[in-house]
This record gives sequence, C-alpha cells and structure tokens, in this order.
Amino acid sequence: MRRKLLPLAGLYLVQGLPYGLQSGLLPMLLRAGGLSLTRVGLAKVLYAPWLFKLVWAPLVDTRGSPRAWLTLSTAALGLVCGLLAALPPVEAGQAGLPVTVAGLLLLLNLGAAVQDVALDTLAVQLLEPAELGPGNTVQVVAYKLGAVVAGGGLLALVPALSWSLLFLLLAATYWLAAVLAWAAPVLQQLPKPPASEPPPHTLHLGDLLAVSGTLWTAGFVITYKLGAALLSLCLQHFLGGLVTTATFTLMMRCSQLAPSALQATHYSLLATLELLGKLMLSALAGALADSLGLPLCFSLFLALSATPIVYLGLAPNILASSTLA
Repeated sequence: MRRKLLPLAGLYLVQGLPYGLQSGLLPMLLRAGGLSLTRVGLAKVLYAPWLFKLVWAPLVDTRGSPRAWLTLSTAALGLVCGLLAALPPVEAGQAGLPVTVAGLLLLLNLGAAVQDVALDTLAVQLLEPAELGPGNTVQVVAYKLGAVVAGGGLLALVPALSWSLLFLLLAATYWLAAVLAWAAPVLQQLPKPPASEPPPHTLHLGDLLAVSGTLWTAGFVITYKLGAALLSLCLQHFLGGLVTTATFTLMMRCSQLAPSALQATHYSLLATLELLGKLMLSALAGALADSLGLPLCFSLFLALSATPIVYLGLAPNILASSTLA
C-alpha cells in the first residue's frame, strides 16, 4: 500500500498549492491594499472553473488515460506559474487584481480542476476498498499541507524573495510533479475495467444518479461544510479535517460502485457539489460580516455546521455498511 500512497501524497500536496496561494497569500495582499471584506470575498469567483469539472470529466473517462491528463495538466500549471513570474507583483495600494493576473489565476484554477479530476480518477481506480481510509487521510493531509506551504509559506517568503522567484519556484515544483505523474511505476499499472462492463456511451445525468447511494452522498457533501467553510477556530480546523477525511472516503466508496467508465465523472459530480457547498456562502462571507456583524454571522455559521449531523441518519445501508467494513 505504501507504493500507492507515496506518489499520491506528493501529487495531492502539489494539488493544494493553488488553493493556498489564493486563500492565504492573495487575501492578505488585497486586504493590505485597503480592499473591503466584501471585495476580498468576491475574489473567490476565480475558483469558478472548479464548479464546471463535469464538463471535462467525461473526457478523462473516455479520451486518453487519467495518467496522461494528470501529467499534461500539471505541466500546464507550471507554464501558468512561469507566466505569472514574468508579471509585476500585486502590491499594496492597488484597487484590485490586475486583469492579466486575474486571468492567469483563472487559468491556474482551470488547470488545477482538470488535474483534480485526473488525480481523483487515478485514486478511485488504484485504491482497494480497504485502502480508502488511509488513502483519503493521505489525500486530505497532503492537500492541506500543500495549501499551508503555498499560503503561509509563501507569505513568509514574500519579504525575502521577489514575486518572480516565488512563481518560478512554483513552476519548478509543478514540472517535477508532472515527471512523477508520468514516471511513477504504480500509476502505470492501473487495473483494467471488468470485461462484463458495457462499453462507454453518451453520458446522461441519470447514469450518475442511478449509482447506489449517489443522491444521499450528493446531499451530504453539499451541506457538510456550509458553516465549517466560514469558521476559523483552531478546534474547528481539527474537527473539520477529521470530517473531510471521512467524507472523501465516503465519496470515493460511492464512486467505486459506478462502472469504471463513469467513475471520473461520478466522482467529479460529488466533488463539484462538495466545493459548491463550501463556496456558495464563503464567497459572500465578507458581505455578511460587513452587513450583519460578526456575532450574528458566527451564530449562523455554527447552526449551519450542525445541519449535516441530522442528515447522517438518512444514510443508505449500502454506504454505511461498506464504509464501516
């Protein structure tokens, strides 16, 4: 199992870099430039490509291999970082993000979203049901570590290194990860789909929803972080990490119940809903804080965080039994 988890850990760490860059470094720079909480919160619009993963997930399912998609998207992220290195830095005093920087960050999110589809597809196909718990622990921890490195780490290096050197460092990291994605032996030995499975066909939403447990899992992932995405308490981060690991294990197990030709798209559906649940209020968090005040906002967020506990009681048996097993 270690042969599987080590490459996945490295790749998921790299996958967390764009999130850390935009959730850690960018808001600090914009806030230091005098932008209101509302405008800083609206910068999350740059995450929009993540909400459209279902558009290209069928391509990963049916065209080429997930390993090829992962390698190409990771190399493309290195190219975008190289272009960002050639631009002047975002500095205090600016009214907002320069259009060119915003456009490249949008492309960065597009490449990261394609990378996410390919990497999650590899993980779903590579891990056995008994390996999902350790596999998703590695996934969540490595992703969070990558976000911390790109957020807090880059923020700490800003005074010592120039904007160009920071993004050249990120570009080199992505290109090394692309080599890992292509050359790792374990990623070249993915299991073949069962001969009994029907050939791929035109994808319909009904095919995804017909997979056992999908409707319940979709409802859970879109609600479990409605409040958690907006709170920043240390204990909440710890508990949120535990819940995230369990939720991603549940998502992968649900996607493994789908035919292999649908697994990338099925998991992307769940992952898109999970992201939508986090973003649909967090993008407006600044506006809520400005208009309602912090005490009322935190009370609302805590109430939202309790909602999924009730929903867990409705879990279908096929997911409850397979996850516990």
